[in-house]
Amino acid sequence: MAKQMTEMLKGTLEGVVLATLASRPAYGYEITARLRDQGFSDIVEGTVYALLLRIEQRGLVDVTKVASEKGPPRKVYSLNAAGRDYLDEFWRSWSFLAERIEQLHHQIENTPNTHEGEK
Repeated sequence: MAKQMTEMLKGTLEGVVLATLASRPAYGYEITARLRDQGFSDIVEGTVYALLLRIEQRGLVDVTKVASEKGPPRKVYSLNAAGRDYLDEFWRSWSFLAERIEQLHHQIENTPNTHEGEK
C-alpha cells in the first residue's frame, strides 16, 4: 500500500501544501512538521522544499525572509490571492474525483462477483 499512497500523494501534494499554508504562513521545515502531524509521515523535507520552489515560481505564494537564530534567514511562505484561487480549484477537483471514486467503489461492492464460482 505504501507505493500506491506515495504515487497518489505525488498528484495531490501541491494542494496539500497550499491547504497547510491557508491556515497560516510557515517556513519549509514547519510545513513538513505540520504535514507529519496530520499523518503524512512519509513526506521527505526535500520534496516539500522542491515543491515550495515550484509554487513560488508560479506565483501562488508570497515569500518573506525572516531572521533566524541559527544560520541564514528563513523563507516564510504565505498563500496569496492566486494561491487561494488555485487551492479553491484543487478542492473542487478533489471533491469531483472523490465522489466519482466513491461511486465506483460502491458500485463494485454491490455487484455480484461473476468469477466466484469459477475457482
